[in-house]
Amino acid sequence: QVQLQQSGPGLVKPSQTVSLTCTVSGDSIATQGYAWSWIRQAPGKGLEWMGVIDFDGDSYFNTVLGSRTSITRDTSKNQFSLHLSSVTPDDTAVYYCARLYSGDIPFHDYWGQGTQVTVSS
Repeated sequence: QVQLQQSGPGLVKPSQTVSLTCTVSGDSIATQGYAWSWIRQAPGKGLEWMGVIDFDGDSYFNTVLGSRTSITRDTSKNQFSLHLSSVTPDDTAVYYCARLYSGDIPFHDYWGQGTQVTVSS
């Protein structure tokens, strides 16, 4: 059974960088055919895909977020992390990590529990 466990701060001040980590069990983040995403949902809005890191370490991002987003990984710990810089109150949301099946019809099949991140001074 694949499990994704999220960790990170719940409250961040404006202009800071928020970093969230997703620890994976039951699968390796280096398994070919899968990638690892970060997705968020702001209050009253739909899901917003933020970015993904592939099994071989390549990463891709939602261009709407510009250059504020990066994703890193530590294969020795089977973890991947989101780093979102220069946060504003508009970045307040529930953040999720998820596994992306990268087949003909990609879909997110396993999700973390979600982390509420609030940006406030």
